[in-house]
Amino acid sequence: MDPTDGRRPAALVTGVGRLNGIAAGIAMRLADEGWDLALSYWRPYDDELFAATGADEPERLAAGLRGRGARVALLPADLAIPTEPDRLVAEAGRELGPLRGLVLSHAEGRDSGILDTSVDAFDRHVAVNARASWQLIAAFARQVVDGGAIVALTSDHTAGNLPYGSSKGALDRIVKAASVELADRGIRAVGSRPLCARRKGWGSR
Repeated sequence: MDPTDGRRPAALVTGVGRLNGIAAGIAMRLADEGWDLALSYWRPYDDELFAATGADEPERLAAGLRGRGARVALLPADLAIPTEPDRLVAEAGRELGPLRGLVLSHAEGRDSGILDTSVDAFDRHVAVNARASWQLIAAFARQVVDGGAIVALTSDHTAGNLPYGSSKGALDRIVKAASVELADRGIRAVGSRPLCARRKGWGSR
């Protein structure tokens, strides 16, 4: 996602709760390439899975990004709540103007398999990883005025992590639909699988 029209574009990056995370690296790269950034995160999830991280990590990351020249809006959001994706995109727009980029790097990720996954856990993974992603893509597309790009972090991991893998598989299908249905709006949509091995709880949300 390279700015080409002389204006500084804005992007929403989800799941940016930790300094040592994929989303933080993406945000730093975008800032270096001239993007302003809205960053979503959800501290209760990160506090539960990454107890050693500091509660001020989103603020510290934002400070570092501002030092790279980016305007930064920090937007906490629990993406398990159905109303949050629309609110998140609207608030990002109010802070930074119309978005031209959307990076879906949030994840609910807890290991369980066929026999030990609960209905609640399965539904929560689908809500965060698939439903919220679809809602974010739709909200992003509705506010696009001059084209844009969507990148979603997907995964092939399934065995031993049924709810995560199933919900990420759904996300992969959603991205494929977006690449076709949103093309006439000048929006590109792609899925990207991180090269790192999937580890328990790597994803923030």
